[in-house]
Amino acid sequence: MREWIEMSSEGIQALAVVIIVVSIIFGFVRYVLQVVTRSADSYDAYKRLLGRSLMLALELLVAADVIRTVLLDLTAKGLEILGALVVVRTFLSWSLVVELEGHWPWQSSAATSKSIGSDVGEGEGVLRALGEIDMEGIPPPASRHSSVLSNSQGNET
Repeated sequence: MREWIEMSSEGIQALAVVIIVVSIIFGFVRYVLQVVTRSADSYDAYKRLLGRSLMLALELLVAADVIRTVLLDLTAKGLEILGALVVVRTFLSWSLVVELEGHWPWQSSAATSKSIGSDVGEGEGVLRALGEIDMEGIPPPASRHSSVLSNSQGNET
C-alpha cells in the first residue's frame, strides 16, 4: 500500500512538471505565431497562460505533499515541513493572482475593476462606470467628511 501512495504522490508531482513544461512550450509557440501575425496583446496572453499553468501546478504540488505527509509521514516534523511548503506555495499563488488580475485573491474583481479612482467609493465608482449619474464636481467621500469636520471645528472656535 505504501508503494502505491508514494507512486501516486510522485505521479501528481510529475503531472505538475509536465503541465509547466507543456504550457511553456505551447505558450511560446503561440506567442511567436501571434508576434509574426502582428496580433495584439500577444505578450499578455502568453503571461496569462503561464500564470494559470503555474497556479495549477502549484495546487497539484500542494496536493502531492498533503497526500505524502498525511498518509506516509504523519509526524510533527513532517507536518512542520508541510506547513512551510503550503505557506510558500500559497504566497506564490497569491503573487501570481496579483500579477495576472491586478488585485489580491480575497478582493472582489468587480469592485477593483469597476472603481474609477482610488478616492472614489465602491458604489460611486460602479455608478460612474455605468454612466447612470454624473459625479463631476462632487468631492470624493474622504474630502466631504473632512470638509464637514473642518466646518464643525471652525464653528466651535
